[in-house]
Amino acid sequence: MEIFLRFVPTNPIRFTASRILITHVAHYTRLAEVGKLESPKTSGKYDTGQLILHKVFGYRGVILFPWLARVYDRDATNKKENTDTSSTTESSGDSLSNVGKEVKGRTHTFYQVLIDTRDAPYIRAQTEAVTFLGNQESSRSLYAIPGLDYVAHDDIIPYTSVERVPLQHELFDKFLMNNPDKDPPFIAQETLRAWQKKNHPWLELSDVHRETTEGVRVTVIPFYMGSRESQNSAVYWWRYCIRLENLGPQAVQLRERHWRIFSLSGTLETVRGRGVVGQEPVLARHSPAFQYSSHVSLQAPSGHMWGTFRMEREDGYTFDCRIPPFSLESKPDEGAPVAPTPAP
Repeated sequence: MEIFLRFVPTNPIRFTASRILITHVAHYTRLAEVGKLESPKTSGKYDTGQLILHKVFGYRGVILFPWLARVYDRDATNKKENTDTSSTTESSGDSLSNVGKEVKGRTHTFYQVLIDTRDAPYIRAQTEAVTFLGNQESSRSLYAIPGLDYVAHDDIIPYTSVERVPLQHELFDKFLMNNPDKDPPFIAQETLRAWQKKNHPWLELSDVHRETTEGVRVTVIPFYMGSRESQNSAVYWWRYCIRLENLGPQAVQLRERHWRIFSLSGTLETVRGRGVVGQEPVLARHSPAFQYSSHVSLQAPSGHMWGTFRMEREDGYTFDCRIPPFSLESKPDEGAPVAPTPAP
C-alpha cells in the first residue's frame, strides 16, 4: 500500500560574498538580506540552535538535534567491486538476490531541522517529514508534524541572521529560547528535550541507502511507525523519504515508478504507476533535486523494498534508475508517540 505526501517547487536563493539574499516570486520579485554566511564545519557537529541554509533545496532552517546514521552507499561498493577482478558479478536489476547484496555502512551525521514556513511553499523538498500513527488504539489516523526535515552534515550551510525574527515556525519558540551569550544564540528548552525523548523511536534516523544510475542519485531513508491491530492480525507501518538528484548536465524527467515489496510472510507485491505524488518532476540544472515521502504497510514485522524509476532525458532516451534495496524492520512498541503542542 502506498500513501503519498505532496511537496512543492523550489525557492531561489542567492549568495553575494558573505551575504544571503532570498527571492520570493509571487506577483513581484523582491530581494531581501536575511543573514551572513559562516564557514561550514569540516569536523565535529553543529550545535542545537544553529541557523542553516539547505545546500540543495535552499530553505532556511534551524538545527534541533543530531542523529548518527549508517549510510549504505552502493556506489562506493560498486567502485570497489569493479577494481576487484576476482569479484563475482551480480545482477543489479529487479531481483531478490540483489537485495541481499552486502553493502557496508559508514557512520554519518544527520540533523533534525525545523524548516522556515516562509520558504516551505517554494521548495522541492518535504515539509512534513515526520508522520506517526494516531495515539488511540482504535484510531487508524495518520498524523504529520509540519516543517521537519532530516539533513546530512554535508548539506548544511551555517549562517547568522540579521532579522529580528530569524525563523518562522510554530514550534520555534516552544523548542528553543534566545540566549545572546551563546554561539549559536539559541538553546534547547526542556520541551524539546522531553519531546525528543518521548518520540525517539519514531523520530530516530538509523539507516540511509544510496545508489546512482546514469548520473541520477537516489537516497532512501526508512522509518518504523508502529503497528495496529486489523481484523485480528497486526499491520506494521513504515514511512520512507526518497530524494532524487541529477548529478549530470542534461535534464531528466521521472516518468514511472516500479516497486517490489517483499514481506517476511512470504508475499511479493508489485506496484507500478505514473510519476510520484501525482507529479513527473524534471531534474534540471536550476532545480536538480526532488524529495518526497510515502508510507507502506505489511502484515509481517519485517520486509524489503526495492525497485526502479523510469527516467527520460530531453533527447527521448529512457533508462531505469535503481532504487537501492532497503530493509523494513519493526521495533518493540514503546507507547504511543505524541505530537508537540498544539497537536497536528
